[in-house]
Amino acid sequence: MNPYIGLTIPAQAEYLDIVRLTLYGVASKAGFSFEDIEDMKVAVAEACNNAILHAYEQGQPGTIEIQYEQQDGFLQISVKDEGNSFHYIQAESDTVALHHKSISEAAVGGLGLFLMQALMDDVQVLTESGKGTQVVLKKQLTGQMNRKEEMV
Repeated sequence: MNPYIGLTIPAQAEYLDIVRLTLYGVASKAGFSFEDIEDMKVAVAEACNNAILHAYEQGQPGTIEIQYEQQDGFLQISVKDEGNSFHYIQAESDTVALHHKSISEAAVGGLGLFLMQALMDDVQVLTESGKGTQVVLKKQLTGQMNRKEEMV
């Protein structure tokens, strides 16, 4: 089993900087480029924002669990809440289903999953009726050269 780093934060926007800082540390240690790290930070923040905005009723306390796990040339990031889940439809192609709409028809704020898909190599949304949502994001380490090898 690969070791992972896990965080549990309150489902509040003011804690997102902790998620991004932890991601930066884990991804830079794994050898990801600055550009890839910035892409991952945007995607993870989007997943967390979705949980903050949609998982819990306004005023209801809730948490978000984030796990960072490095596996055979990629980083997997899981963002999980225990709040209200939603009905997610996975498109059969490599694009995210925007609830049967084209990108031009998507409402403001409805592009989060599309953005995650564009920035990451793989995005999976796992839901259980009323038991929360888990978004699993994966990013491939390009070049397969870590920083220690670059320094030699």
